[in-house]
Amino acid sequence: MPRPRLKALAAAAIPVAGLLLNASPAAAAATSGPGFPAHFAAPYVETWGSTSAMANAKAATGLKYYSLAFVISKNGCSASWNGDTSISDSGWLNAINSLRSSGGDVLASFGGAAGVELGQACGSVSGLQAQYKKVIDTLNLTRIDLDIEGSTLDDTGANDRRNQALAALQKEYAAAGKHLAVDYTLPVDPTGLPSDGLSLLKNAKQRGLDVDVVNIMTMDYGPSMDMGQAAIKAATALHDQLGKIWTTKSSDQLWAMEGNTPMIGVNDAKNEVFSTANATALESFAASKGIKELAFWSLGRDKACASNGTLSDTCSGTSQSSYQFARTFNGITGGSGSNPGGGDGTPSPVNTIKGYGGKCVDVAGASSADGAAVQLYDCNGSSAQKWTIGADGTVKALGKCLDVAYAAKSNGSKAQLYKCTGLAAEKWTPGANGSLVNAGSGRCLDATGPSSANGTRLQIWDCAGSANQKWTLPS
Repeated sequence: MPRPRLKALAAAAIPVAGLLLNASPAAAAATSGPGFPAHFAAPYVETWGSTSAMANAKAATGLKYYSLAFVISKNGCSASWNGDTSISDSGWLNAINSLRSSGGDVLASFGGAAGVELGQACGSVSGLQAQYKKVIDTLNLTRIDLDIEGSTLDDTGANDRRNQALAALQKEYAAAGKHLAVDYTLPVDPTGLPSDGLSLLKNAKQRGLDVDVVNIMTMDYGPSMDMGQAAIKAATALHDQLGKIWTTKSSDQLWAMEGNTPMIGVNDAKNEVFSTANATALESFAASKGIKELAFWSLGRDKACASNGTLSDTCSGTSQSSYQFARTFNGITGGSGSNPGGGDGTPSPVNTIKGYGGKCVDVAGASSADGAAVQLYDCNGSSAQKWTIGADGTVKALGKCLDVAYAAKSNGSKAQLYKCTGLAAEKWTPGANGSLVNAGSGRCLDATGPSSANGTRLQIWDCAGSANQKWTLPS
């Protein structure tokens, strides 16, 4: 985020806190989380601040998803929080575990406006890949964010290394049955991404990196303007730009690739103020188009200052109640909105598969990547829950097939989304008692547990006629 003044103020307070944090024993790794819904709000949390920030915000608002900022270099090619705190710091691991135990989850954001970004600090693809893997495994992440801005964005060598390292990691995790969603957060104008951002995305596609979200920083443009409408215009322009790179994606899929991140209240350019009314307008627009993520800089600023117009790292400088931006943006979480349909504003047909607990069969993160997890989630009408049943026995969403990972046949083998190849593992037949029988294994689609919690993975299991194997299929 373009906030060197804010970061500098926060950094001044880091040394003492950092020493205290690092003095406590570090846990080995975070527990696993439920992942993210098809649409979610995940404001940025300053990890140089209090480890209770997420718990406090969740208790006040119910918001369950957060972006932890920032992972940068510490003394060369070595990942750390803010350049001075271990990734395995026990305070943050405990905070993550507590959030996950209550049904929430986190993503880690790499980069930002200050410090040395890892793609620049690590001179080899293998070294960079190892650092990303260390962070992902320690925090048990399924989604990461790369905040690339300033001079870092113009470092084409670092951009290429980063894209190669991340593409290799996605393949490595996919081979182990794990999906890694990769998001890019980039500076934007109301007219769309500048050329350097577009070049980075084109390189990502060339290197085989599956970019799940392009999150635009709708802030700090310079001239005075309506910041809500500027964010909407930038999102609309981005939709067209993404379509010229990912030419085979539908309009729905392109909207589902978008994120939008304003700086709430007074921006670094103090003449720009993103108000609570702007937040309402942006959330409504995002819900209507099916935008995947809303975030903002930053959670620690989501309260009023003593006086409006103040630029501060601890308050917004605009009229608001505490956590008002978090509450507003959280309206998108789970995918509820006035129109979860096409980019032209018309509702799309909802061909859901309903199962255990009345939940819908859902593709995690609305990702069309091979290996994307298939799960139960609150029914929301998003593209991640639109399924078609083919005469050939296929069950398709987002242009790909419901599949059993590695064509496995044993109990507990995971269901996933994968390109349609004609294998028996991706063929399904309606069976007795509302079951859905996999042709490759003869076993039934099953909600693990049994559980109807959001994020429950689907698998195959011996057909038993139980409630967690009963499915209502679209016509």
